[in-house]
Amino acid sequence: MSELKIALIQTSLVWENPQANRSIISDKVKKIKDSVDLIILPEMFTTGFTMSPEHIGDNEGSLTIDWLLKISSEKKSAITGSIIFLENGNFYNRLFFIKPTGEIQTYDKKHTFTLAGEDKVFKAGNMKTIVTYKGFKICPLICYDLRFPVWARNVENYDVLLYVANWPKIRINAWDILLKARAIENMAYCIGVNRVGEDDLGHKYSGHSAVYDALGNTITFSTSEEIVYAILEKEHIVSCRKKMKFLNDKDDFTLKD
Repeated sequence: MSELKIALIQTSLVWENPQANRSIISDKVKKIKDSVDLIILPEMFTTGFTMSPEHIGDNEGSLTIDWLLKISSEKKSAITGSIIFLENGNFYNRLFFIKPTGEIQTYDKKHTFTLAGEDKVFKAGNMKTIVTYKGFKICPLICYDLRFPVWARNVENYDVLLYVANWPKIRINAWDILLKARAIENMAYCIGVNRVGEDDLGHKYSGHSAVYDALGNTITFSTSEEIVYAILEKEHIVSCRKKMKFLNDKDDFTLKD
């Protein structure tokens, strides 16, 4: 594939109500125009950013996975986003990347948000995930991961860096700057999908879902509750890296827990 057509669903979320959120997002997915290769949902798209996962039914994770598989099959598109997932007695903020073939890859949020106490409730992941899809290598990360450039460093030669988030309006300036920085320093497309609206804790969200190219140029940006479209071109990555071999000069390092 020489291009990847994506749809970013920037939506408000119903607090701790997976069934309602699945219904709302299903309606939005039906409105996606034409065909797209990848549909991207926000962080914790079935619940909002709650630190009370015990309020969510133990089977909601599997119900949402079945729902995602159905959407992916019907739309003939991959779909991704993160949810609360219970496994072996631990709660995870887990991203699922589901392909139309039914293949599932996952990523567990590495940097749990200590300011909100996420580290006290959710078990952190310790492995990056690289998804190969339609000729593009995609690195999916979650919200607070955005503040940590070493974790995102492009040592895997990925083409796309993807963040799903519940990033509040009060700190949205950091979101805008860091998304662009991650694109430039990694010479990759950088996608950020945030929510809008207000949660039950009074946190307001202003969206700012965006796509930046490998030079940090804005492809698309939105503050509205809407579906945002973009097309990623493989040739853009190839030509940028061929002309400007910045990644060849990157520092070597080893991560330790």
